[in-house]
Amino acid sequence: MSLQLFAETVYTGQEILRNQLIQVIEGQIAGMEYAEPDPTVTRVANLAPGLFDSHINGGEKFYFTERADEETIDDIYQASVKTGTAYVLPTLITSPQENILKSIEATRNYIEKNPHSGVLGMHLEGPFLNPIKRGAHLTAYVRKPTDAELREVIYHGKDIIKLITIAPEMFTTEQIQMLLESGITVSAGHSNATYDEATAAFNQGIQLVTHLYNAMSAFGHRAPGLVGATFDNENVYAPLIIDGVHCDFGAASVAYKIKKDKLFLISDALFLGEKVTEFKWGEFDAYLKDGRYTNSDGNLAGATISLPDAVRNAVNIIGIPLQEAIEMATIRPAKALGLEKQIGSIAIGYPATFTTFDDNLENFSVLKM
Repeated sequence: MSLQLFAETVYTGQEILRNQLIQVIEGQIAGMEYAEPDPTVTRVANLAPGLFDSHINGGEKFYFTERADEETIDDIYQASVKTGTAYVLPTLITSPQENILKSIEATRNYIEKNPHSGVLGMHLEGPFLNPIKRGAHLTAYVRKPTDAELREVIYHGKDIIKLITIAPEMFTTEQIQMLLESGITVSAGHSNATYDEATAAFNQGIQLVTHLYNAMSAFGHRAPGLVGATFDNENVYAPLIIDGVHCDFGAASVAYKIKKDKLFLISDALFLGEKVTEFKWGEFDAYLKDGRYTNSDGNLAGATISLPDAVRNAVNIIGIPLQEAIEMATIRPAKALGLEKQIGSIAIGYPATFTTFDDNLENFSVLKM
């Protein structure tokens, strides 16, 4: 089936184009050219590649770590689409091994049954973290990796786990290499690594950190930590939660100036829509108050924003140009995870899955053709 779409402004992921007529054949972009508006063709004001959230924990109702099943994955995906986010990696935090394996199987089954959804795989955040920087993750499940456990995770998850967060200082060099060779993108996070330890991990091949500033050794002039090592390495990607809660907007501005095109956006939403006000999973709990989720220890337990909220904040509060803010939610996370040939751009051969939005950045919608 051949379809057409006219967009007044197209954010391709690399540049801005005006007045573009887009041809779509069987769900893929087949052509794009300058044209005058045609009243017979569907028209949108602003068109971007489908936004991609690589770190989201729950939907409107369910939390992936508590309910690692297909219903929860669908809740996360559908809730994200409602906000204007087209692609997601449901995120499982620190858990027993059996819950990790269950989440892998649920994600695999969901993708097989819904091959055209925006669920691209999953993000495993933990359990191999530094307990000092565990944040809201449960101490009972935080652990150092064993070779056997890593092999099991890789064997079952290498085609489903697209991203794994680890504390590199808790690993041997050989164990990090095992993960890197598996094809799973490795991110350094929930880590108390020194500057030297972090730099060694980056030199070994880790090129990404998890939620910059949060749950990592901070920058100090005598101890630069993981934050300093990230700032000092121009090749390392850094996602940021721009909600004014997880990091001050001033800190976000600093990160933008330093990391340049390696900075991108995530939601890290515990739930979307602020419909869940209290939550408990074993010893993990979260309470919504004043627009933030915190646990009974007073630690942040996840964000409340959507990815379009992050885009809006990046533009309206930080002052990031809109083109860059869109790239920070599309092509940059795609590149960070090695998915840039599949998503993140509006170009011939890419999926006709878009995010549209108005000039005020108030209304974001997913458009699939």
